[in-house]
Amino acid sequence: MNKPLPIGYEDFKEVVDGNFYYIDKTHMIKSLLDEASKVSLFTRPRRFGKTLNLSMIRRFFELELDSKGNPIDNGYLFEGMKIQASGERYMSRQGQYPVIDLSLKSAKQPDFEMAYESLKDEIAKEYRRHALILDGDSLAEDEKERFRAVMERRADRIEYAKALEFLSKCLARYHEKQVIILIDEYDVPLENAYFKGFYDEMIDFIRSLFESALKTNGSLEFAVITGCLRISRESIFTGLNNLEIYSILGPRHASSFGFTEEEVREMLSYYELGDKYEELKEWYDGYRFGDLEIYNPWSIINYVKTATADYDAFPKPYWSNTSSNSIIRELVEEADPATRQEIERLIAGETIEKPVHEDITYGDIHESRDNLWNFLYFTGYLKKVGERQEGDVSYLELAIPNVEIRSIYRNTILTWFDKKIEKADLTPLFTAIEDGDCEGVGNFLSDQLLDTISFYDYAENYYHGFLAGLLKTWQKYQVYSNRESGLGRSDLILKAPSVRGGAVILELKVTDKFQKMEQCCQQALAQIEEKDYEAGLREEGYSRIQKYGICFYRKECLVRKPL
Repeated sequence: MNKPLPIGYEDFKEVVDGNFYYIDKTHMIKSLLDEASKVSLFTRPRRFGKTLNLSMIRRFFELELDSKGNPIDNGYLFEGMKIQASGERYMSRQGQYPVIDLSLKSAKQPDFEMAYESLKDEIAKEYRRHALILDGDSLAEDEKERFRAVMERRADRIEYAKALEFLSKCLARYHEKQVIILIDEYDVPLENAYFKGFYDEMIDFIRSLFESALKTNGSLEFAVITGCLRISRESIFTGLNNLEIYSILGPRHASSFGFTEEEVREMLSYYELGDKYEELKEWYDGYRFGDLEIYNPWSIINYVKTATADYDAFPKPYWSNTSSNSIIRELVEEADPATRQEIERLIAGETIEKPVHEDITYGDIHESRDNLWNFLYFTGYLKKVGERQEGDVSYLELAIPNVEIRSIYRNTILTWFDKKIEKADLTPLFTAIEDGDCEGVGNFLSDQLLDTISFYDYAENYYHGFLAGLLKTWQKYQVYSNRESGLGRSDLILKAPSVRGGAVILELKVTDKFQKMEQCCQQALAQIEEKDYEAGLREEGYSRIQKYGICFYRKECLVRKPL
């Protein structure tokens, strides 16, 4: 029987104890020890294994105690792993340090107070995990009282801002060993606060929390921090000169997060799904960390689990369903004409070139459109396919990574278009159709196309959906698409509920040359007559029937009616 897949499991110990399928990433521990950085920041897109890796680091290094103060041996978790094969020099560090393990992901709340209370909960939980040190005499009574106040959520804000530094000092004194600090999803509170409107308050608190723990902390052995975005030193890492940053641009630790091609092929082989590789690659490959090709691990695991249950199941956008994708929505909703063209190029499989800025803050996103493109790159919505240097500025050639991410852009655009139509005044279009004003209809549709983001490479079904989306808001008529009538199916028919209200037949054509638009309109009108599309309408009792031939060329529209 095959091992189960660890979907939803973020604790390394649970994964190993549960005999789940695990792709060995323990080589990351060796690299951390070899590099000996005081503070390491790893930035990777969400759902790329950051939390599981931090859990692995904790289980390796932590001097973990049970409720009675007896050491818990986690060494067995690493038997047969790459770190064990690295030798005694590394394994001798296993289980030797007190560890502070803090996740900030719960701070995704609607206002600052709720976000701050959530952070207090997480800090108090970590204090509670180390409450055993209160039983000894390593702490003075006033220190014990301060410890209890934080643990019981009744301390002042300043004490929570310095909570990591104080806890590390207490742990170092109790264990007589330096402390390792692990902070997961450090930028979730900042991203959430930016979108919810309390960014300045949150960044002040996070800066205080980090400075005291990472900058002037004499009890710190080393720290590892994870997040999606590299935040500038000036925003929360002020003066932290011992910070080593490992982003998706650099080669170091490139294989520590996400799956390599070899790892993906091994997984597919294990589950007897080897011939599904090409489909999987098209949907979930496409990332590049340093110079290494990387697959989205969350989507791979979900895809494999689905395929083992139903071999013919169609791939799904698993990664896109784990987030609101608010940054894509913001890009689409606020796009100027130039940005709309760039989005269209990306969806068509082309590339765009942008200068890369690693040191940005959430507050900087709107200072330039380049910052937003950078944000999309670092958070996994774009991939690097090329790079060049011009003076002191690096330029990245960017593309959409795969089918899964392309579906996010498309779905976001469709949602945005629907909302846009709901708010738009379409009266001029409706009036022009009823008045037989071909120029008015064509001009209105052309203006709408210029103001939208198109995809499907300007195929007829794109224009069909575009026009149907506009017309479905017209309360006076019911819209019928591809309805059988006469000797064929007309593209769009509008019918008033009462036969006295009349009907409209719209036949659409698409051309690849501007000069052919008039000809295509006449072909559409001829088709209406040849196929006798109005036959069904006459049978129903409609006597006033308008007919339009419509031709689209990119974002231009020409409309004609019978002479």
